[in-house]
Amino acid sequence: MRRVLLLLGLGTLVSLALVASPPGHAHEIKPAYLELTEASNDIWEVLWKMPIKGGIPAPMEPTLPTNCREQGERVSFEVAGARVYRWRLACAGGIDGLPVAIAGLQHSMTDALVRIAGIDRPVQTVRLTPRQNSTLVDVTPGAGAIAWSYFSLGVEHILLGIDHLLFVFALLLIVIGWRRLLATITAFTVAHSITLSVASLGLVQVPQAPVEAVIALSILLLAAEIVRTQFGRPGQTHRSPWLVAFGFGLLHGFGFAGALTEIGLPATDIPLALLSFNAGVEIGQLLFVVGVVCVGYLAIGVAQRYRQLVRLAAAYSIGSVAMFWTIERVSAFYL
Repeated sequence: MRRVLLLLGLGTLVSLALVASPPGHAHEIKPAYLELTEASNDIWEVLWKMPIKGGIPAPMEPTLPTNCREQGERVSFEVAGARVYRWRLACAGGIDGLPVAIAGLQHSMTDALVRIAGIDRPVQTVRLTPRQNSTLVDVTPGAGAIAWSYFSLGVEHILLGIDHLLFVFALLLIVIGWRRLLATITAFTVAHSITLSVASLGLVQVPQAPVEAVIALSILLLAAEIVRTQFGRPGQTHRSPWLVAFGFGLLHGFGFAGALTEIGLPATDIPLALLSFNAGVEIGQLLFVVGVVCVGYLAIGVAQRYRQLVRLAAAYSIGSVAMFWTIERVSAFYL
């Protein structure tokens, strides 16, 4: 009985946290972005993208090498969810080995991608965090830095993507048996990897607002399926969960692609960055699945009637949150 009360309590806390979080942006990940491109000898073009949250630009500013001087006026404009600045620098003696930092990043809750593209040298891509808000310009950067930066962004995105995790959790409540679970998760992984790739490469373009609304609706449909199954009326998801997972996985992939588009892909290393981001998403998803399965085994001794109660409580909690997201995201079309 103690385990049942613990599970119910955790379910309630999770539901409250989900409702209290910003549902319309459950897939959102918007790091700052600084790009330095060498136009000619010691002349650098700067692009600085600062995320806007709650209508206010994040209080951050690039700190560039002290031997660099601005040339001309800065040009600024707004894009979806960010303010962008462009300007030119003249850096006497070059910037090799000198520090580049993002002032204010240490006081924020976001990350920053820094991309440095010099003439006749590999592109350097570094992910800065509140704990490590500076880096040194590397003359011979390796591909490992790009791979790790996008891999860690993929892991972070999936673990902060509450709607995606809730969908996976609902699948775990429906699927019974290791083989069916493996087939379902594999189908979901393959599907969202396909659409993530084609959308990120610009081969297919889908508006993000409808995608996010239908993602919320997909979670609601799974919650309804859990309830129907508990009352002896299983539907298609219970009979062929891998088929349903594949169909909705295609949709979730477009959600991931929207986040990756906001981050941006390095022009000279698109395949590596895309593969690394996708790998990070899959590892993060696997960690979540393993965690949920382990918790399930801890509760394996709960009597059947209590397990049904917990499953129903989870289904109604998931359904309530998903309904809230669906209404909010659909109503956003008309605001």
